Amino acid sequence: MAPSPLQRVISSLTGSRPLAQSILPRLTFDDVILPDATRRALDHALTQVRRHDLIFRQWGLGERYSTGQALAFNFAGPPGTGKTICAEAIAHALGRRLLIVRYAEVESMWAGETPKNVAELFQIAREEEAVLLFDEADSIAARRSTSPDFGYTREANAVVNVLLKELETFRGVVIFATNLAANFDPAFERRIRTQVLFEVPDPRARERIWRAQMHPRTPLHRDVDFTRLAEQYEVTGGDIRNAVLKAATAAALEPADEASRSIHHRHFEAGVQEVIAGKRVMQQSLFAGSASPDLGAVAAAASALPAAATAAAWVVPLSAAAFVMALAALIVALLH
Repeated sequence: MAPSPLQRVISSLTGSRPLAQSILPRLTFDDVILPDATRRALDHALTQVRRHDLIFRQWGLGERYSTGQALAFNFAGPPGTGKTICAEAIAHALGRRLLIVRYAEVESMWAGETPKNVAELFQIAREEEAVLLFDEADSIAARRSTSPDFGYTREANAVVNVLLKELETFRGVVIFATNLAANFDPAFERRIRTQVLFEVPDPRARERIWRAQMHPRTPLHRDVDFTRLAEQYEVTGGDIRNAVLKAATAAALEPADEASRSIHHRHFEAGVQEVIAGKRVMQQSLFAGSASPDLGAVAAAASALPAAATAAAWVVPLSAAAFVMALAALIVALLH
């Protein structure tokens, strides 16, 4: 029987959606091109997983350290450098499923539910013996506030506390992937077994990435020079992928018969330049073009914060009351 409108409303409000995406890994380390230092760090991480039983059970250290046995790895680096692919490759190498967690799926509108969701994720990982990946982990493992005056700061602190507690008792593999490792709460540092830095690839690696994007059926013009593209544009693997798709689209849209249509060097150049331009747009700030911010404006904004906070303190309960009234009216209407 299909769910009634009332059931659908309640289901959406209670947040009964999957907390994580569970996948059977297909990508391996052969599918990603990495700097040598990054690959060595990943091999070291894999060795720790495979020797975990030897160290903690056979050598008896598990009796000395009953907590803190989680194999927690931090993958830190700019977007598009292969962090998520490598997490999948690790799960593939271990023959385990991968649970991909994004904070938007874990966060709940109800107070106290988000920390419970975090604890449930670790329980699911235990039951499935899966590798747990927290994507954009700085959102869920951010620095705790020392003055939790509002409900949302108390909730965020509680999430971090639960995450730290779970890491103490979990004995599986947890991977944190982040572009902003500096935002992590300092308490995570001693719980991370290995820090893996993902950097922008060097020219030699970039050339290999450009070539790896091509399929045997991809029609390349003879003027394409991947060496020149790699040396001229300092971009990530994700950027190269986007540039290739833009180049292929541009070539496909040009007027030509199918037999003679091909992707030229100029298409790749235009594609990568467009990707770089897009990144510049995303990096713009309010103070762009100014040597320093207007300190007077900053001070005025700071002085206005207490008043804004007082107003916000009234807005939240009033909004909650209005929401409850609207929900009650909706339920009554659906029942009638």
